[in-house]
Amino acid sequence: MDDFSPHFGTKIPISYICGGINSSHKYFIMARTKEFDEQEVLTKAMTLFWKQGYAATSVQDLVSHLGINRASLYSTFGDKEKLFKKAFEHYHRSNFERVNQFFQNHPDPKEGFNKLFEMAVDESVNDQDMKGCFAVNTTTELVPGNKEMQMVLKGNRKQVENLFYDYLKKGQEAGHITTDKNLKSLAFLLFTFYNGLRVVCKTEPDREELMQSVYTELSLLD
Repeated sequence: MDDFSPHFGTKIPISYICGGINSSHKYFIMARTKEFDEQEVLTKAMTLFWKQGYAATSVQDLVSHLGINRASLYSTFGDKEKLFKKAFEHYHRSNFERVNQFFQNHPDPKEGFNKLFEMAVDESVNDQDMKGCFAVNTTTELVPGNKEMQMVLKGNRKQVENLFYDYLKKGQEAGHITTDKNLKSLAFLLFTFYNGLRVVCKTEPDREELMQSVYTELSLLD
């Protein structure tokens, strides 16, 4: 039995195709290397979905914006829905790490949340596209219709709430917050306020009005 198989007119050792290695083989299959950085492409996809939304972003939009062809898009990321999920997870992961590091650099929760919300206000007010929050946008567009994304968003919410709670707990243990505060409720309230703040920022409000609402909200930590 012939132990070679035709491949575009060239005979390739079957053992090599199946993973065997033999130094006497003269023919090799070279793995095709990707000509793009997956994380960079995910960041571009995240930005486009964030700006336009899921439904309004076509596959052709993605191909044009990402700078890769359809075959590479499908083989690397799957279909549009799978790419969206990966882009959102990329957003959540990078955003979570950024906030976590920010909290570590600001041990007083009152000071930390004040600066965090102020940054959110400034980013939103200065954003000409008025994108708002990617997580909030995704929630309002895809939930409850998309059950898979609903679970992803629920996990996102719980993870951020737990991050807020741990931050408040450390602040309380350090004496920055009184012991009579219900930290679980505060963590949920601050998460809800943050998301609401990002929504309101899409309507071009006055920065001073937004910051006054931040000061009022954070007075609960006194």
